[in-house]
Amino acid sequence: MEQVNFGTAGEFSRLVYGVWRLADDKDTSPGHVERKIRLCLDQGIDTFDHADIYGDYVCEELFGAALNISPDLKGRIKIVTKCDIMLVSEKFPDRRVKYYDTSSAHIRQSVDTSLERIGVDVIDLLLIHRPDPLMDHHETGHALDRLVTDGKVKAVGVSNFKPHDFDLLQSAMQTRLVTNQVEISLLQHSSFLDGTIAQLQRLAIHPMAWSPLAGGRLFSPEDAAGRRLLPRLEQIGREAGVGPDAVALAWLLAHPCRICPVVGTNSIDRIGKLADALKPTIDRETWFELWTLAAGHEVP
Repeated sequence: MEQVNFGTAGEFSRLVYGVWRLADDKDTSPGHVERKIRLCLDQGIDTFDHADIYGDYVCEELFGAALNISPDLKGRIKIVTKCDIMLVSEKFPDRRVKYYDTSSAHIRQSVDTSLERIGVDVIDLLLIHRPDPLMDHHETGHALDRLVTDGKVKAVGVSNFKPHDFDLLQSAMQTRLVTNQVEISLLQHSSFLDGTIAQLQRLAIHPMAWSPLAGGRLFSPEDAAGRRLLPRLEQIGREAGVGPDAVALAWLLAHPCRICPVVGTNSIDRIGKLADALKPTIDRETWFELWTLAAGHEVP
């Protein structure tokens, strides 16, 4: 598996396993979660994407329980997690509304909680989950810098930030932001057009792509774009000996900024085939052909 440099976070696998659905599985036992981790590692996927809120604040604990029964895994994996979204939840009965919190106190508390839940000594990469319109960029930036200098996280980045949000936070920091995790797929092109990808390319920063399969819409007969795309994805997949999902991921991997897709599934069979995305070759014309089918019209 190709490794991609994420600055002080080190080398991450080109494909990332996203754990946000971990609590939705019928089997959430430590042994079953451990099996998923090992299936990923067998393919060279060593990077696991978390957030404090995933599974209504449960997924980090489920993952940590698996590491607890197999502590040897801790030295083989890279941990990404996120903070700043405050969910309305039974776990927080006094919370009236969903909101964002990028205060220094909350960020530090969230990191300490994630470290405890997952059971590791350091987080490889911490992301601010959503842009906060009430953010004091000096306070947030200083908090992130301190987490790095204190050794609690190796590197920091953001998620769902537009270029102006990214620049604002970076302007108040000594530490370099190492990624922006945004929604990118055949059905979500906006990051290619609104300056997000262009900014990251200019800064030599590798994006991470959440929902790279458009939440399954690519394969839904009820979705017009999916109906246009699926036959061609299947054809390319047959030629490469892989499924259409692998072709959709290969489309992202073909971009020169070296996008790292975050793939989340609870299916043992699908987890075991994630590395199939490395098999298809998507040339320039095919890349634009798939874009055109997704959009429903040719490029200008």
